Amino acid sequence: MSLLLLGIETSCDETAAAVVAGGRRIRSNIISSQIELHQPFGGVVPELASRKHLQNINPIIGEALREAGVGWGDLAGIAVTHGPGLVGALLVGLTVAKALAFARRLPLVAVNHLEGHIYANYLAHPSLEPPFIALVVSGGHTDLVHVLGHGEYHPLGQTRDDAAGEAFDKVARVLGLGYPGGPLLDAAARGGNPQAIDFPRAVLKDAPLDFSFSGVKTAVLNYHNQQRQRGKEINVADVAASFQAAVVEVLVDKTLLAAKTLSLDKVAICGGVAANSALREHFRIRGAEAGLEILSPPPILCTDNAAMIAAAGYHRLKAGCFAPLDLNAVPNLPLIGGK
Repeated sequence: MSLLLLGIETSCDETAAAVVAGGRRIRSNIISSQIELHQPFGGVVPELASRKHLQNINPIIGEALREAGVGWGDLAGIAVTHGPGLVGALLVGLTVAKALAFARRLPLVAVNHLEGHIYANYLAHPSLEPPFIALVVSGGHTDLVHVLGHGEYHPLGQTRDDAAGEAFDKVARVLGLGYPGGPLLDAAARGGNPQAIDFPRAVLKDAPLDFSFSGVKTAVLNYHNQQRQRGKEINVADVAASFQAAVVEVLVDKTLLAAKTLSLDKVAICGGVAANSALREHFRIRGAEAGLEILSPPPILCTDNAAMIAAAGYHRLKAGCFAPLDLNAVPNLPLIGGK
């Protein structure tokens, strides 16, 4: 019988709980979004997010167990995100997970949020096994990772400033598209010309696999301000499409370079920005040209969810990597190698 894990995720503004069997099969995956709560502010307000998690966490866990058709006695352990993320939000899920682990006498497994995103691909592609290249691209992170084995990672590159998703959100705000910026900018870009404006692509000669998106973000802001000062109408669709093309090109180029450098034939993209339609299409085309297998989760597993946390926790549970009950939240937790 496959081991059942309860996963809990509260690193930002989604309250999520899930039950996963054997690290691969989703029995339930419940997500409560806070988009409407944060929309008036144009971004996540940490204090509001924490309070909403407090309201939602217990009902969400109960719903996950009911949908999976399991009770506490059926679970082999509890996996929870302990970083990176918003410290107040992390503490809600972590505190509840520790209390449940103690009360139900279940092993507690600590999961890195970035590792969880990588494991979304294991859920979507049950035959996937390391080694492969992972591009973790979200609102807070843009990382290239060599996945050597379960729980074994070697960082290849990261952003030196803005994460790709952060740049998407900021540009969407400037263009008046609203919140959340990423999906809205993606939608706007479908009606625009990606070659209308030649926004810059950062080249980092000293670290070719690192990223930088502050330059292209600033270029968009400057373009927007210059057009307004000249009294010219701004074609929002063209700006969105041109900006998106610049970001996507860099993400794809550097990921394929990493795969070529390490002679790997599998690439997995993950994180919220992995749901971007242009990114997925460019990876499909360029990957086929390079003879690479390009893997990505469905959009529901790209954004924050607890199924990915339970999937990652499964392998840590099997390896006997249990967390102590004094486990604390680590808002800047890095993804490092080792089990």
